[in-house]
Amino acid sequence: MSRIIKAQLVKYSHLAHERGLTAAFGGNLSIRFGNRIFIKATGAVMDDLSREQVAVINMKGKQLSAIRPSSEYRLHLAIYRERPDVKAIAHLHPPYAIISSTLIKKELPIITPEAEIYLKRIPIAPFRPAGTQELAEVVAKYLQDYDGVIMEKHGIVTVGRSLREAFYKAELIEESAKLWYLARK
Repeated sequence: MSRIIKAQLVKYSHLAHERGLTAAFGGNLSIRFGNRIFIKATGAVMDDLSREQVAVINMKGKQLSAIRPSSEYRLHLAIYRERPDVKAIAHLHPPYAIISSTLIKKELPIITPEAEIYLKRIPIAPFRPAGTQELAEVVAKYLQDYDGVIMEKHGIVTVGRSLREAFYKAELIEESAKLWYLARK
């Protein structure tokens, strides 16, 4: 099973980079399977991620693999603890979502029917430093009621019952941010 999970993480990491949802070292994806979380390794790059660059931790944050997890592992753990229904998380750095977070403070307007159906609302969480427990707690709180959030000056986090679902919710947020940004001109 771990080979399948790692292959999914590799597939959607590459796809996120190809679609412009993240660049360089930014972003990370994870899948929860039982009490284990498979997550991109620290320092790994999404566009050339391999199965060997997937770390494994438990729900307490203990490293179970020889590979260190992403510095955002606290964010993933906090969300999984808050939302037992969530099986996958996408944390990406799409440009339109990030820029919208500098221009809007509370919530990104919903423009498309798809975004309304799958996301309902797109709140914007106030800035907290990357990789911190403070960021993890703030984002997990926003995701109690919603499946996606924009983090001010940072990126987005979406959740789903599968990595595919979390990934496409991330695309919906970026599409919403792009449409909002282009419409304001």
